[in-house]
Amino acid sequence: MTQHSGPEGLQLGQMSPLPASPEEARLDRVPNPHPGTDYLARFTVPEFTSLCPVTGQPDFAILVIDYVPDQWLVESKSLKLYLTAFRNHGAFHEDCTVGIGLRLTELLAPRYLRIGGFWYPRGGIPIDVFWQTGEPLKSVWLPDPGVPPYRAR
Repeated sequence: MTQHSGPEGLQLGQMSPLPASPEEARLDRVPNPHPGTDYLARFTVPEFTSLCPVTGQPDFAILVIDYVPDQWLVESKSLKLYLTAFRNHGAFHEDCTVGIGLRLTELLAPRYLRIGGFWYPRGGIPIDVFWQTGEPLKSVWLPDPGVPPYRAR
């Protein structure tokens, strides 16, 4: 896994090929301009896709990623490319959701991170997956993810 910590070498501002897999995708990080301030950053990914590792059929989800940064922010273009790399990647819902959370935690060492994977049903059963690094910080407003429980999303 490659990670960059300065503006040089970032994928931002230049042509970047789509990574062939999440393992090959490069996530970039940039310095947090407010490292002494607790605040929440949220990424909502309304059209996340991966492949079922058994059937090869597409799976669809809404991902909500909340984190309280410490020294680093994830650079959003690299995050988009990383998440796009799952389109041709076979993995179960749990592996995708938790794996993304673990990789971001390894890259950023945030004060707090949580990810919710709200998966559309396959075989008649929606599987929603939630993971977090620990207890939310009391100093940060942690809003509801905003994704309704399954009612034929």
